[in-house]
Amino acid sequence: MPEPLETPEGRFQRQLEFLFEIDKVKSIVRKTMLFDGSRRENDAEHSWHLALMAIVLKEYANEEINLGRVVKMVLMHDLVEIDAGDVFVYAPTRSEQSAKEEAAAQRIFGILPSDQQQEYLEIWREFERKETIESKFANALDRIEPLLQNYKNRGQSWIENGIPIQSVLARNQPIEGGSKFLWERISEILEECIALGYLKHEYPKSS
Repeated sequence: MPEPLETPEGRFQRQLEFLFEIDKVKSIVRKTMLFDGSRRENDAEHSWHLALMAIVLKEYANEEINLGRVVKMVLMHDLVEIDAGDVFVYAPTRSEQSAKEEAAAQRIFGILPSDQQQEYLEIWREFERKETIESKFANALDRIEPLLQNYKNRGQSWIENGIPIQSVLARNQPIEGGSKFLWERISEILEECIALGYLKHEYPKSS
């Protein structure tokens, strides 16, 4: 519920400030290219694509999901990168991001009125914990989109960063927790990527 002493005008102003702040997510450039390989994707495009993937692919979730909650998760999950920045999914320092992202979530969602702040923080934290049906499916989609990008743009980020199949499998096997069907299809795509030379079997030798 809205804060007792909050005026409609004050509430709207806080919501407006939040909408101004999150515009910054459009400027956060990711490591992966668009499907056509023409340029790198930004976080806003990534989140939009995940929302549409959730709508189109919801039938493949392991269990029935609350689609609206999944859509909220994928639209909000990367807002923390406004402060914390984007870290490549295969980066060895990725585990150090958690504290930065929690602080970012508290600041960014803290711009909102208290009821929305609490709701959106909980949605973001649910995505991060990966415990509910909805969060497992949302996280599966978050992993699938860059895999499909690499499939379509000939392994751009894999080749650029020397990522072998072992790392790709270790990172993406949790897709199965959200959708066994989608993991089976993605596994087939990864086999095709190996055959096409987009993915290597071994880590590159250090010089």
